[in-house]
Amino acid sequence: MPSGIPAPSRGFQNRRKCGNLMQGRIHSLESFGTVDGPGTRFVVFVQGCPMRCAYCHNPDTWDMNGGTLMEPSYIIEQYEKNKAFYANGGGLTVTGGEPLMQVDFVTELFTLAKEKGIHTCIDSSGIAFNSNNTPLLLKLDKLMALTDLVMLDIKHIDPEKHRELTQQPNENILKFAAYLDEKHVDMWIRHVVVPGITDDEKYLFDLGYFIGQFHNLKALDVLPYHTMGEKKYESLGMEYKLKGVPPMDKDKLIEKKKAILNGIKKRREEISLN
Repeated sequence: MPSGIPAPSRGFQNRRKCGNLMQGRIHSLESFGTVDGPGTRFVVFVQGCPMRCAYCHNPDTWDMNGGTLMEPSYIIEQYEKNKAFYANGGGLTVTGGEPLMQVDFVTELFTLAKEKGIHTCIDSSGIAFNSNNTPLLLKLDKLMALTDLVMLDIKHIDPEKHRELTQQPNENILKFAAYLDEKHVDMWIRHVVVPGITDDEKYLFDLGYFIGQFHNLKALDVLPYHTMGEKKYESLGMEYKLKGVPPMDKDKLIEKKKAILNGIKKRREEISLN
């Protein structure tokens, strides 16, 4: 979960005035992330997201014009101050908001990170992907060459259910998964199980069947829905659309994950026979 936005140094404020340096809109930085990829991570929460997930616990990251302007070099400086934390196989993760809404900024950040041998990870919904946008694809090709891992959140495999849940289609999200496979970028799939909304075992099986075709699939994180974001909505004066929906029973989560794994197994069995 995003922490408070750190106050940049006076030197950073002066660099912002140069006018020709790459900047990104950043919600906050977290120096000790433990659920944002392998090892301990330095986590950059970017500002701006077109998704409106009903269970989003960071609605304050939605506004495309919010956040604090920061330069990639400043973020790398903050990483370097705590780099001993990340020696356990950790690195740098950009999440959000939606990182791919600021693809040029993330590319510049990862360019600097790779110069220092830092493991790079993007936590994305994939909503910004568009296979018909050639200029965007060229930019993504450059970014993916600098990216070690993408954690892709697939909210719902069914197109209509996905639109109900997020107010966005899932077509380009699923195409993004295929694109990552083509580019040989390691992929972790994340899926939040919400009682009565994303816990139907047919759809969970279908999700597994879809992702089972990809050679770059390295991990599956099945996460239980929680209600911790409800108070944030109240403090922001926003309606919480899932008010009254109970947290996901963690004991039942094992069976829900099994349904996804069964879908993966089925797809891989079919592939092996062809």
